[in-house]
Amino acid sequence: MTSDSTAPTKPPRSRASRIRRGLAWTAALVVLGAAGSGWWVYGHLSGNIDSVDLDEAIGTDNRPPKVVENAQNLLVLGSDSRAGANGELDHGDVSGARSDTAMLVHIPEGRSRATAVSIPRDTLVTRPECKDGDGTTVPEARRVMFNSVYSLAGPACVVKTVEQLSGIRVDHFVEVDFAGFKGLVDALGGVTVTLDQPMTGAKGGLKLDAGTHRLNGTDSLKFVRTRYGYGDGSDLGRIGLQQQFMLAMLSEIKKQDALGNPARLYKLADAGTKSLTTDSDLASLTALSDFARSLQGVDPSTMETIMLPVAYDKVDPNRVVVAQEQASQLWEALRNDRKVPASAKDSPAKGGGPGAKSRAPGPSPSS
Repeated sequence: MTSDSTAPTKPPRSRASRIRRGLAWTAALVVLGAAGSGWWVYGHLSGNIDSVDLDEAIGTDNRPPKVVENAQNLLVLGSDSRAGANGELDHGDVSGARSDTAMLVHIPEGRSRATAVSIPRDTLVTRPECKDGDGTTVPEARRVMFNSVYSLAGPACVVKTVEQLSGIRVDHFVEVDFAGFKGLVDALGGVTVTLDQPMTGAKGGLKLDAGTHRLNGTDSLKFVRTRYGYGDGSDLGRIGLQQQFMLAMLSEIKKQDALGNPARLYKLADAGTKSLTTDSDLASLTALSDFARSLQGVDPSTMETIMLPVAYDKVDPNRVVVAQEQASQLWEALRNDRKVPASAKDSPAKGGGPGAKSRAPGPSPSS
């Protein structure tokens, strides 16, 4: 038997329904595209970062114990490698790399302040037995220059040397080379510094009059590496410039609210991570961002900068040795998360003469 009934047909969609459906698909594509871009940005920035597994490189035995659980100790290294883009920035004819700058930054429990201790690169130290990047054992050596440790055995050995020197457990390390430093300053649009006395530009250095200057990345690199054209021309004098520039740079980051501005943060992260090496626990964009956010309560204006107390070596006056009495007080205070006593800051070898003053940058004057 045949039926006269026919299958029901769907009513035609209204124009409004078609528009709503089109908007839904568009929104879905936008969300997926944004997610894809986010993953690309994350992968791109994280892929920029080189890392070193400290536990694997230096082991877990014979390292200083963690005394105050919630305090953090960060070793910051500035590498003077001339490889790749770095060779175009400064002295490209010099081979190898050294830790041109080394600061142990102690962030107490509560993370509302910080203390940065600069270790002079000419300090004679005992280098512990280490393994280099190829896994070859580098034997212990006494009376070696601190900055030679990096060139011979790499950043993990610098961490081990600092731990042996201070008795302080290093939680993290961050290494930035020439190109990364220049890129960070340029991404900020420059950093403002004020000099009490002129910088003469001796031996190819930066020449500046006394007063306030806005420095771009290239000039900032020359500024922190200036030695012969300022103060007494010593490495100890250069440390004052490096510490003051660091405070000026941190003030600039805080003034621009760089960590709270996604576009500016990406620009900084892209510039900085291109030449960044960290310990493996910090070697991702998420880990670095979380660590940076945890330090937002640290005000650069209250950050204390100290040079490791040293004395001129009696055998070679061009080198310095750790002033044990003062240094012991310094390390003990930081190890136990206490205020550093004034006596621990009195370095027998001072160097430097009048230092550079830095200030929180205002409107950008012309360079």
